[in-house]
Amino acid sequence: MPSAHRPDARQPDGAAYLIVREGSAWRDVFRLAPGQVTTIGRAPTNRIVIRDEICSRNHCEVFKSGTQWTLRDLGSRNGTLVNGKRVAGDWELEDGELIQIGSCEMGFTYDLGRSFPEFEEDYDGETAIDHVLEHPTSEYAPEIIHRTGTSRYRASAEPETVGRDRTSQELAKLYRLAMEMGGARDERALCQVVLDGLFEGTCADIGAILLFAGGRTTEPKPALLEAIVYKSQNNLPYQKVSDYLSKVVLEKREAILARDVADDSRLATRDSLGDIHAQSVICAPIRGGDATHGLVHLYSTNPDNPLEPDDLEFTLAVADQLATALENLKEKETLADGLARARDEAQTLRRQLQIESEIIGESDAVRALRDTIARIAPTDATILIRGESGVGKELVARAIHFSSDRRTGPFICMNCAALSESLLESELFGHEKGSFTGATERKAGKFEQAHGGTLFLDEVGEMSPGIQAKFLRALEGHPFERVGGRAQIDVDVRVVAATNRNLERDVQRGAFRKDLFFRLQVVEVHVAPLRERRSDIPMLAGHFLERYARKAHQSPRRLERSALETLMKYDWPGNVRELQNVIERAAILSRSSEVEREDIVLSGLATDQEPSAEPSASAPIREVSLEDLEKQHILAMLERLDWNKTRVAQVLGIERSTLDRRLKRYGVKRPR
Repeated sequence: MPSAHRPDARQPDGAAYLIVREGSAWRDVFRLAPGQVTTIGRAPTNRIVIRDEICSRNHCEVFKSGTQWTLRDLGSRNGTLVNGKRVAGDWELEDGELIQIGSCEMGFTYDLGRSFPEFEEDYDGETAIDHVLEHPTSEYAPEIIHRTGTSRYRASAEPETVGRDRTSQELAKLYRLAMEMGGARDERALCQVVLDGLFEGTCADIGAILLFAGGRTTEPKPALLEAIVYKSQNNLPYQKVSDYLSKVVLEKREAILARDVADDSRLATRDSLGDIHAQSVICAPIRGGDATHGLVHLYSTNPDNPLEPDDLEFTLAVADQLATALENLKEKETLADGLARARDEAQTLRRQLQIESEIIGESDAVRALRDTIARIAPTDATILIRGESGVGKELVARAIHFSSDRRTGPFICMNCAALSESLLESELFGHEKGSFTGATERKAGKFEQAHGGTLFLDEVGEMSPGIQAKFLRALEGHPFERVGGRAQIDVDVRVVAATNRNLERDVQRGAFRKDLFFRLQVVEVHVAPLRERRSDIPMLAGHFLERYARKAHQSPRRLERSALETLMKYDWPGNVRELQNVIERAAILSRSSEVEREDIVLSGLATDQEPSAEPSASAPIREVSLEDLEKQHILAMLERLDWNKTRVAQVLGIERSTLDRRLKRYGVKRPR
């Protein structure tokens, strides 16, 4: 058809272009190819999409007929203007003509260097193509036709904007997908479940999920993204979406639906998806709080079935759901790692405890003790360990626990003489928040902590009568209450108690409950003092020397003969605990590889009461109680050490608090 306005127009050879400006902003440059119809309209299926309500869904089209480029209006509601005149039917385009559709202007030209006077006033003399190339909208110029930062599935759908049936179906898909995501064991499996769900819920035929290598980040960069999973219905190779789209999505934290352009708008290279001929693209951020985990990319290569805004909404909802699942999975992995470390540490600690629970010695007394432990450990019987201070009653209790069926359970120790009556009750049975001053939170007691294991109570004879009654009920298996609480607590605990007191005499004096005494004395284990098993001293001394060297990262030392003879002659009133302290002190003082006699520092207790092999028949035996002897011995040590209570407690092998209670019981005060 001849031109209606320039019938003698001469058509140059080569390509033609449409330079698009929408409002006050340049939008893009489109190359018009012979044999290709370029459709223009508001519908996303058009090659050039105009976001203007004045524009019809399918407004007009441009094609080449013979040697002439033709504009055809498709019966648009508001018409198409060329150089300000409304056209009807076909219009043969000439170089430099302006096409107007609503607020959108397009310049038709064969020469990208030409000027459009109507355009130039906003750009200080720049040509249209100069401005587009200087300020491109993208690297490969996809047509972004929809954006969203919030999925409609986070709120109730409006009936006039979302069809009830479609929304119900997509919510059902989201629900099923959430259930499947919950069963994913790792990051890759989770992403695969999500990608399969997106393929089911959209018309995408190629897709990928990309995550940041170091996990979620607040400074996302496209170059740091790694493809975790990829899927293609046509077995096409994976190609990342352009860095431009990724950058926009990561910066704006909005999901984008874009229309890919087969011809590069910057006229230099094909777009990054050119090899797979993607027609439409969805790029959605995987957002977790203020950080971003990665991106979801979906492509449709079918021009008859492009991705739609509804697909974008669905994808963003799934991406948000994926972010939550990734964070939950990371938290689970962190907890699992922490639990594994805790188990390893617990196993290491158990091995250390077992090592330290080894009962050293080969004397008859030690062999008999080991035999007793082997017989009583497999039972659940309550055990009372008796012996002097420092003989190793706690080590015996540990050996019983680790030889029992409760070895995998906790082993909880508590010294009953170290606390006042009120604190002892709180420590044993726990307390509720606010039950007394300082109780700022609920606390589980030793009985609760030892559930499934063993509770070792040292110096059980120091319990007050009030605590004894409650302790007896718990010992008999009755439920108990925390201090200030009402809830009944049941526990499964084996109790091993220890004392160096004469409990029989305390029962006679009324200081210790008779029923509790019999309940504790189901099985009684006696630990002999060190002076009764002197043959174990060399082995014990060598063990302590080796352990100290290991802790101090030093070479092991050995005892010189004279030093060993000194140890063998000493009476050891503080028993094994005193021997351990003496050996450690000697190892510190020693300047050579051998511990010599001069390195051994002993207390003066043995010189006060030199033991004789046999009691003299002529020597009168005084009738004096053990309590009086203890009192006299403590007074003698206080006088010898100038009333230095800390030093006296160390020599006696007892705690300073225990010494203070002894002095209070005996009414002993330092003379002025």
